[in-house]
Amino acid sequence: MLIDGHGRSVSYLRVSVTERCNFRCQYCMPEKPFSWVPKENLLSFEDLFLFIKVGIDEGINKIRITGGEPLLRADLDKFVKMISDYRADLDLALTTNAYLLKPIAQKLKDAGLKRINISLDTLKPEIAQKISQKDVLKKVLEGIEEAQKVGLGVKLNSVPLKGINDEEIIDLLEFAKERNMGIRYIEYMENKFAKEKLQGLNAQEVQDIIATKYNFKAVGRVESSPAHLFELDDGYRFGIIDPHKHDFCEDCNRIRLTAEGMLIPCLYFDEAMSIKDAVKKGDVEAAANILKEVLANKPEKNKWSGDDENEISQRAFYETGG
Repeated sequence: MLIDGHGRSVSYLRVSVTERCNFRCQYCMPEKPFSWVPKENLLSFEDLFLFIKVGIDEGINKIRITGGEPLLRADLDKFVKMISDYRADLDLALTTNAYLLKPIAQKLKDAGLKRINISLDTLKPEIAQKISQKDVLKKVLEGIEEAQKVGLGVKLNSVPLKGINDEEIIDLLEFAKERNMGIRYIEYMENKFAKEKLQGLNAQEVQDIIATKYNFKAVGRVESSPAHLFELDDGYRFGIIDPHKHDFCEDCNRIRLTAEGMLIPCLYFDEAMSIKDAVKKGDVEAAANILKEVLANKPEKNKWSGDDENEISQRAFYETGG
């Protein structure tokens, strides 16, 4: 079992396989040129897998593959199969914008992927283009449909933004509900790479909008999930992720690994250690020691959930997958 310096059990590893993305969303990386880290700087799937095995052997039982946009990394299904073959009962998931999902959904399912989180901020093509700076909605919706068709569990993530998609809160809820998918509204997380003057809706504002049409009750957080859940009268549940809330970090069970081998203890903080040399040398013991040192130094909370809640993060979320 992995325990951090504050006594929290850590069982969840998020692995970014690329920082590249085919969208330029306003809340993430709107001004970043379409470039990428040279291939030789990235860890191979084999190198990433060596560390993943260390994590699984030490107690990791949930892995989420992220990016950037992970489907831009060639042969991703082979990486999924490596992990699934090592531990078949692992909670193995993927986060994607779904633009490239339709042709590969079946391969991912066959490789052992169980669940998929898909970013969907709007149901209007023109708003989708405004947010992502690309005509994307048709392919995203096709990807969502295909994921469900092949039997992947699907959950939607949506970032409500004032003056942009805030009138679609209920539409998105009903879209997910009608298709038996979960949806989580994620409060916009301030960061230096986002478009200036962007404003998100807070958790209470989202609830107030939904309450104009539906009755619901608070269910709370389930285990270490970052989402606060709410249940409609008919039993359907939606979630809100509020990183500004004081209890957001209380049960944090996550660490993150970037495609270049940086092991990150907290989404907000820039502190990290590299496992690159250790895995390149096949030094399992060194990799395990780095993991334990990173956990020992894991912060108790992010700066959004305390006195510095208005502070802007320097973290490039496209490197860590959010």
